[in-house]
Amino acid sequence: MLTPFMCGYNRGMANADQSTLVRDLLATAGRSYAAEAGIELTDKPAPLYQTMVLSLLLSTRIKASIAVAATHELVRSGLGTARKMRAASWQERVAALGRAHYVRYDESTATALGRGAQLLLDDYGGDPRRLRARAAGEPARVRELLRAFPRIGPVGADIFCREVQSIWPELRPYLDVKALDGARLLGLPTDAATLAPLVPGEDLARFAAALVRVALDKKLAGTLRQSNG
Repeated sequence: MLTPFMCGYNRGMANADQSTLVRDLLATAGRSYAAEAGIELTDKPAPLYQTMVLSLLLSTRIKASIAVAATHELVRSGLGTARKMRAASWQERVAALGRAHYVRYDESTATALGRGAQLLLDDYGGDPRRLRARAAGEPARVRELLRAFPRIGPVGADIFCREVQSIWPELRPYLDVKALDGARLLGLPTDAATLAPLVPGEDLARFAAALVRVALDKKLAGTLRQSNG
């Protein structure tokens, strides 16, 4: 029979085990997708727009590494703002996507990128911060406004909010279904309210990205659990 002291001791051991697992998770996979794409995410129009592009590309049925590479190539090619994306020809967008091997959806994606850039310019002057202001601090409203953009559906909106919670604190904690899937595979809490306090608020975007990587790579989940077994 466990005494109250023993129960407290076991809870303490569990918390220590979780802390070690989370530390190892962040060390292994705790890089945001924006950072991986070469986006220095700050609360400015260009990096926020680039994160919108990343969210669109990641939300299709294609490898995350290819979507990240395609975002980097679009920015490297000078299409890192809504104005420059709109000004580029459809063929220029297709070519940039092709150079990053984003070929399965390249033509439809090039069209969506052009239309999305036009919408951002028309409704928000090319500045995603105005979308934030229109949402008035309501995460659900941010998601709703994002979903008005071509090809940014529920998945794309989740990706954007996961990433920008590092600089838009009103979105925290943003741990969506995919991140919670990763938490389940690691034996971590599977509700955001319990999971979020395992890291400081400023690390939530990295934490969410790491959990998503676990959800996408069962081998990574096994390796982390084995090393913390």
